[in-house]
Amino acid sequence: MSEKQVIMQVIPALNQGGVERGTIEIAEALQKAGMPNIVVSSGGPMVKELEALGVEHITLPVQTKNPFKMWLNEYRLIRLIKEKNVALMHVRSRAPAWSVKWASQKTGVPYIATFHGLYGTSPAIFKKAYNRVMTQGRLVIAVSAFIKQHLIKEYGILEQHIRLIPRGADTTKFRPELVSKEQVLELAKKEGISLEKPVITLVGRLSRIKGHSVVLDAVQQMKHKAVTLLFIGGNPKGDYEEELKQKVKELPAETEIKFFKLPGDQMPVAYALSDIVVQPTLKPESFGRGIAEAQAMGKIVVASNHGGATELISNGRTGFLTAVGDAQNLAGVLDQILDMPELKRQEIEVAAMKSVQDNFSIQKMCDRTLAMYREILKNEAQKNK
Repeated sequence: MSEKQVIMQVIPALNQGGVERGTIEIAEALQKAGMPNIVVSSGGPMVKELEALGVEHITLPVQTKNPFKMWLNEYRLIRLIKEKNVALMHVRSRAPAWSVKWASQKTGVPYIATFHGLYGTSPAIFKKAYNRVMTQGRLVIAVSAFIKQHLIKEYGILEQHIRLIPRGADTTKFRPELVSKEQVLELAKKEGISLEKPVITLVGRLSRIKGHSVVLDAVQQMKHKAVTLLFIGGNPKGDYEEELKQKVKELPAETEIKFFKLPGDQMPVAYALSDIVVQPTLKPESFGRGIAEAQAMGKIVVASNHGGATELISNGRTGFLTAVGDAQNLAGVLDQILDMPELKRQEIEVAAMKSVQDNFSIQKMCDRTLAMYREILKNEAQKNK
C-alpha cells in the first residue's frame, strides 16, 4: 500500500474529447506536483498518454448505466480505495458518480465532481434526481460561470458548495509563434485551401446545433462573398447532409468551401491559416474550449451570445458576440471585421491572447484544481485528528 494519499479520477472512458483531455491534464499536473494519482475508466486510446506520464490506469466497466453493474462497481472501487490508499475521488460523469458516491459512503473517502454540461432536466422528477449525484460530493466544480448559475438555479446548490474552475486552452501548444509558414502552406496544399481569400473557419462536429447552416446563410448576405469557408469536423451525414449540400449549391461563385477532419495536433496550424473563427452554436455550450484555443492563437472569434462564450469574449474587445441563429447579424459582423483596419484587428487579437493567458489557460485550470485537492485533503486530515 502506498504511504502517500492517492487521488483517484474516475471517468467512463478515455476516448477523444474535452472531458478526457482534462483528465489527462490534471493527471499530468498531479505527477509534476509529486501528488500520487490513478485514473479509473473502461479504457480507450488515451490510456497510452497516461502510461507515458507514468500514471497508473485501472480498467473497470465504469461506463455502464446498468444499475446492477453500477452496484458492482461500488465494491470494485471500495477495493481500490483500500489497496491504493485513495484519499480523494474526482468523478466527471453521472453513471460512475453513483458508484463513487456509494463507495464514498461506505469508506468515508470524500468525492468531488465536475459538472461539465447542462445535462437534460426533463422529466425533472427522474432526470434531476439522476443528475443530482454530481452535486452531492464534498464540492462540485463548475466549468464556467454559466454552469455555476445553472447549478444554483436548477439544483438549489449553495454558492459556497461550488468551485468555479473554467476549462482552458493549452497555451504551451496553442501559440502563434510555434506554427511555421511552411506548416501553413503544407496544410493549405493538402486540403486545397486558397489563401488568397479571407479564411473563415468553424471547428466542430457536423451537427445542427453547431450552426453550420447559419454560416452558409450569412455568406449569402455578406458584402464580402469572396471568402474560403473551412468546416473542420468531418463530412455531414443523414438528412443534415442533404440540407447542407443544398445550401452549398446556393453559395456565391466566389465562395469556396472545404469539409475535412484534422487530428488535434494539427489544430494550431488550422487556426494559424484562418482569418476569422466562428462558433455560431444554436445551443449554449458550457465553456467553449475551441474559442479559447483560437483566441490563444491570436484569432478573432465570432460566437453566439450565450453560454460560456459570453465569458470568453468581451464583445468588440476580445472578439464578437452575435444573436443566436441570426445569419444577418453574423454577416454584418463578418463584413465589419474584414473591413477593419489592420491595427484595430491586431488590437483585438492581442487582447484575446492576453485574456486566455491570464484567465483561461490549462495551467490556471490545473493550479486551481490542485489547490482545491490540497484544501480538501487538509480539511480531512484535521477532521480525523
